[in-house]
Amino acid sequence: MPPSALRDRKRERTRRALLAAAAELFEQRGYEETTVADIAAAAEVGTRTFFNYFGSKEELLFPDPEERVRAAIAAVAARRPGEQPIEVVLRALRAVGDTPGEHLIDDLAARLALLRARISRTVPAVSGRAAHAQLVAQREIARHLHRAYPDELDEVGAAALVGGVVGAVSGALTVVFQEGNPADGERLQRRIHETTTRVLRPWLAGHR
Repeated sequence: MPPSALRDRKRERTRRALLAAAAELFEQRGYEETTVADIAAAAEVGTRTFFNYFGSKEELLFPDPEERVRAAIAAVAARRPGEQPIEVVLRALRAVGDTPGEHLIDDLAARLALLRARISRTVPAVSGRAAHAQLVAQREIARHLHRAYPDELDEVGAAALVGGVVGAVSGALTVVFQEGNPADGERLQRRIHETTTRVLRPWLAGHR
């Protein structure tokens, strides 16, 4: 293996170690009680090394933002014959992690998606970043949805469809998190999944 490939693998291992350490500490101690120094120590690196990978603590909750948007665009592009716009929207949103109940429970990305959804409802700095990331993703999904269904959706209609679904899910999840955060992460994730499924059922039924 060439030296450059070895360096890339080492960097990815360090990056994932930081993300895993952050997820563990955020779950155990809480987001605001965890410092960058705590995360670096748990990942067995120095604070300076941390900032070689992430610009701030908030960034840990939003890894690979461009990759998430690309995944959403790919979901729209991969639409199947006869698939309705609402179904494509749901797949695209799952791709960017805006419906955390759809993710695998033991996956690091799933843990981060769940933490992002929880923390963004109580921490202003994270809430602002989440709102911006969501807006960017919505715009891209709507733009590509319009291109995929030009005869069914104009630009306004595509934006309304995407925004309506995101708003419905976001509003429902706000209630779920206000009810309290069970210590059992699997149970909370199952509750989120059940809620999002119930909220989205009328959308799917109305577009079949």
